[in-house]
Amino acid sequence: MGGKSSLASVAKPAYREGKHLAERVFLDAMAEIDVRRAMLARLKWDGSTLTAGNVSFPLAKPPRVVAFGKAATRMAQVLHEILDGRVESGVVVAPAAPVRMVPHFRYYVGGHPYPSSGSIEGAGAALELVSNLKEEDNVIFLVSGGGSAVFERPFDPSISLEDLVEFNRVLVTGGLPIEKINVLRKHLSAVKGGRLAIQAYPARQLTIYISDVPEHLPSIVASGPTMPDESTIQESYDLAEQHGLVARFPASIRHHFEKRTLTETPKPDDERFLNSRYYCLLSNRHVVAAAREAAEKLGFVSEIGPQPWDIDFRRLAEANLGALDSLAKAHEGQPVCLVVGGEVTCPVTGPGVGGRNQAFVLYAAQLIAGLKRVVLSAGTDGRDGNSPASGAVADGQTMARAQALGMDAHHHLMESDAYSFFRSLGDTLDTGFTDNNVRDLRLWLDFGV
Repeated sequence: MGGKSSLASVAKPAYREGKHLAERVFLDAMAEIDVRRAMLARLKWDGSTLTAGNVSFPLAKPPRVVAFGKAATRMAQVLHEILDGRVESGVVVAPAAPVRMVPHFRYYVGGHPYPSSGSIEGAGAALELVSNLKEEDNVIFLVSGGGSAVFERPFDPSISLEDLVEFNRVLVTGGLPIEKINVLRKHLSAVKGGRLAIQAYPARQLTIYISDVPEHLPSIVASGPTMPDESTIQESYDLAEQHGLVARFPASIRHHFEKRTLTETPKPDDERFLNSRYYCLLSNRHVVAAAREAAEKLGFVSEIGPQPWDIDFRRLAEANLGALDSLAKAHEGQPVCLVVGGEVTCPVTGPGVGGRNQAFVLYAAQLIAGLKRVVLSAGTDGRDGNSPASGAVADGQTMARAQALGMDAHHHLMESDAYSFFRSLGDTLDTGFTDNNVRDLRLWLDFGV
């Protein structure tokens, strides 16, 4: 996936503008994966059938709609527009209150990165909405990343919100990959792991989802409330024991793991999924492709690198740097851009403010110190970890500037405080919530000699 012949007519990018150019590529890519744009382009309504990509979903009567996750509000608004308002009723559970409500929907504000009372109330409203339906009824689920926290209800009503929050805190700060975290979440939930879909049976169901996980693992998105679950209850027990998590769980949850009283989730061979259809609207693949094209338009020879998931952020930074070296060598003297998606693991090791993207850039900045290179990493949802930023950008001068201010990069990494580091330098990316989430985007720029 090298550069195109049109590069010759584009002014050569300058290193002095490197950080600005990287930010521009990121923002241009984000514009290309706008939820409204994608839905209007890929969903068609002819008055009797809703077509989502290659999936046809007849609608003899207005559907009930359940939307949850970071993109829930936007997805519900656009679907309402596409269907000309033909929605019987709906529930939206999102991490923020809507600026504008559309008719027929009830709105709930769920918590993120940990569940809140709104998460539980919203999930309860959704379960009620899809209960007692008939075969001729239709349900459309609009699912997006963040749904695991935003949309939740424990299978055991005696589990308190405080215990549910602590359970999730143990999971997300322990360095486990997302697919393993969600195995544990599914088996503690009344809505995850296909249980919401089972509640809606025998109605016909369509799930339109925005994937924030590897595309071959769709049931991980929001912990798969509408999809059959490939994981098992035994796997859940084994994971908790192997990683020493059981002792860290609150007593009300620890009890279920010690006594083996969790209940199994519905599996792919369950006949109650026969009338369910699924369509992936957006994924990490889309934002990566958009970034490559945006970089080429700015004059970079651009290439998409390997898209690993669940790899330590330091290992990935070093691997990316090797790929950038190879790309630069293959196009000597030309500015190049390596585009990488996927997700990294970054255990919390201190009380600071930041997230995996800013930690990645902080570590990478040390690797490119003194070189004519730029690195950017950001989350497409507009939030990185517990910080208000979506990510950060650094170049070959970042470390020198930090040292002049008396900042120690290693200390900030150990304190999980990358946000404070980049905020002091003015190099955070601050997009605000994007109403989207297809995971992370990383850019590496090399400007040649």
